[in-house]
Amino acid sequence: MQGSSTREYRAIEAVWRIESAALIAGLTRIVRDVGVAEELAQDALVIALEQWPESGVPDNPGAWLMATAKHRAIDLLRRGTRLEHKHEELAREFEVRGDAVEAELERSIEEEVGDDLLCLMLMCCHPVLSAEARVALTLRLLGGLSTGEIARAFLASESTIAQRIVRARRTLTEARVPFALPDTRELGPRLQSVLEVLYLIFNEGYSASAGEDWVRADLCEEALRLGRILAELSPQESEVHGLVALMEIQASRLRARVGARGEPVLLLEQDRTRWDRLLIARGLAALARAEELGGTLGPYALQAAIAACHARAATPQGTDWMRVAALYEALAQVAPSPVVELNRAVAIASAFGPAAGLELLDALVEQSSLKAYHLLPSVRGDLLARLGRFQEAQSELQRAASLTDNVREQRLLLDRAMVCAWEAGR
Repeated sequence: MQGSSTREYRAIEAVWRIESAALIAGLTRIVRDVGVAEELAQDALVIALEQWPESGVPDNPGAWLMATAKHRAIDLLRRGTRLEHKHEELAREFEVRGDAVEAELERSIEEEVGDDLLCLMLMCCHPVLSAEARVALTLRLLGGLSTGEIARAFLASESTIAQRIVRARRTLTEARVPFALPDTRELGPRLQSVLEVLYLIFNEGYSASAGEDWVRADLCEEALRLGRILAELSPQESEVHGLVALMEIQASRLRARVGARGEPVLLLEQDRTRWDRLLIARGLAALARAEELGGTLGPYALQAAIAACHARAATPQGTDWMRVAALYEALAQVAPSPVVELNRAVAIASAFGPAAGLELLDALVEQSSLKAYHLLPSVRGDLLARLGRFQEAQSELQRAASLTDNVREQRLLLDRAMVCAWEAGR
């Protein structure tokens, strides 16, 4: 009996992850307050947790949850039982157009949820919110993650994440951010904010900034899942497909990025037979869609094209480094930044030799934005070691280790520094 209940609870958790975003999106359209919508969705989940272990998961759990939330919403609006101002406003609204609201809630069970989901994505990633708030709210409302899960993923306390989410909801309400699709002129910039958030989530999973884990595959998977949904909702947006392509190809390497003891395995040292060929194929297909839409490729599509060069190479030596360097040159034109220049230097070093790459890196040393960026001394250390300048390389790698908060990465950098010290002493 206990085993059966456990299976039901796991099924409910899986259903919630799949259905919660559409549920909250549909409710937000009706009640016009994302906080109220989430409360109603959570109420429906509580009822499901009470009933489904006994009755079983319904054939259409999403419709069941929406119907339950709808009845809860109508009940709240009719009785005005909540004392909070936003609920009182909704209750008064119901008195004025109660039949219309109820009919709209009825229709929402069967309506297409695509526009609602896109509206919710745009709302969660609205520029009025800080980057940290956008990430937290996206994982909460679109990913269905609990506050505790988000806190563990970003090594923060639950209270910090909870406060961040509460402040984000309040900011959206105070700024009167509408739950609606922006006009054509505004849609592009607003989509860029969504892409930035998904990329932040994916990158934190792909290369964790702190803690014991080098990779957090669950964050990568969540960002990729949301990216695929966004691509379905925005089929004519090249950069959406570009980001999906980039994440698919990068995710294909996740198993090979970590060794048997959890240690990092860098790109050129990975066992490429462990790369996921299905994800690579999906990524190349998404990149082709981005290219077919025409126009100049954006930053995400260009990065996907770079990742594709690695994916197509059976060995590190077989990589088309000349093309990688050219693509980084193009990326530097459309999205110039010191980090892009750093990556371009790596490609130049691989295509034309470590001295050429080091020359580019030396020009970046005084960049203020890279002063605390551990990958600059890490890459310099690697190129110096390739040139036989082991003592300098050791110093750079030790400095890189002091700048990262990821324990696994620190150990990797210190191990490489020790190798350089040994070479220097020979």
